This record gives sequence, C-alpha cells and structure tokens, in this order.
Amino acid sequence: MPKPSLTPLEIRKIIELRQTGHSLPEIKKESGRGYGTVFRYIKGVAILPEYQELWRVKRGGSKFKAFKEREQAKIKARSLLSSISERDKLLVLAGLYWGEGTKSALNFINSDPTMVRVFVECLRTLQIKNDQLRVGIRFFEDMNKKETVTFWADTLKIPKEKITSFEIIKGKEKGKLKYGMCRVRVTKSKDYFKLIMAMIEFIKSEMIMLP
Repeated sequence: MPKPSLTPLEIRKIIELRQTGHSLPEIKKESGRGYGTVFRYIKGVAILPEYQELWRVKRGGSKFKAFKEREQAKIKARSLLSSISERDKLLVLAGLYWGEGTKSALNFINSDPTMVRVFVECLRTLQIKNDQLRVGIRFFEDMNKKETVTFWADTLKIPKEKITSFEIIKGKEKGKLKYGMCRVRVTKSKDYFKLIMAMIEFIKSEMIMLP
C-alpha cells in the first residue's frame, strides 16, 4: 500500500534538514520516505552558510566519519571531566612540568602555544602574577620578530614588554615551528619550584601505590 502524500509540515522538515547540511540517506532515514520522494524536495535547496563546513566534511566520506568520532569523543570527554577545578589545574601543572620543565629551576619551554598557555594559566593557580613572569622566544632567522612577539604576547595574555630575551636560530623555519619556541621563567621561584617538584613526587608515590 503506497504511503500517503507528504504533509506541508513533512515537506518543510525535509527542506530544513537539507539546509542544515543533512545528506540524502540521513533525510531518508529521518523522514521515513524513499530516495525519490526526498530528492524531489531537496533538489536545488542550498545549504545554509553556517552548515557549509559540515556539508563539505560529510561529502568526504571517511573524513565525515572521523569528524563524527571526534565530536562524540568531545561529548564523552566533557561528560567525564565536567569541569576543571583548582585542584585539577595543580595536577595539570605538575604533569606538564614533569614532562617539559627543567629540573633545576622553574623554567618551561615548548613550541605548542596551547600547552604554554595552559602552563601559564596553571601557574596562576599558585597566585603567580604577570610581573613575576619572564618570557623568551627562540625563532628562526627568516621569521618576523615583531609578528612572533605579538603572537606569544597575545597567546599568553601578557604585555609584549614581558618578552625580554630572544635567541635567533640559523636556518629557515620550513613550517615546523611557525612561531618558534617559548620559554617561561618565574622570578623568585625557589618556593614555587620546590612545591611543583613535591607535587610531582606526590603523584609518583600515589600512582605507584595503586593496585
């Protein structure tokens, strides 16, 4: 027995699904209608500008699958973590310093802007202020110094004047380190350094004791 004709509401729903970047199979599944029926109503319907990127990803097939998996992982991660507490920031600080910090003084260097930014944000959990930070950058000779300084100052939310040391590396950047490497040092950091190293030791002892 043939299905009844589409109602105006169904037609509007099909068009809206297309406008928001849904594919033909997705609309078919959502509407419960056949390919021919769906195609008749979406033919010529433009994807709205804000959904163009999603539509391009979907047309990539495996890329769309990877996109969906990343989005699902983000949802799960947010559900597991919920929010980041002050204690969590201290754990992140200890973990970052354990992996990337120097072990003789409170110095941290990396080329990943997000990692350096997170490190600085975690330092603020210890009430470390901007005026205690000394920032230096290492960059290749073919890089624009002014642009590089502006980038790191904006990334770390610090005045440009806080970037006080520069090391020029011979050779060309070649796409590996677009803005060079950034080193963050804390002045009068003896007590802070001891505290961070003590937190690392605490994490080690607690993890070793786990079954």
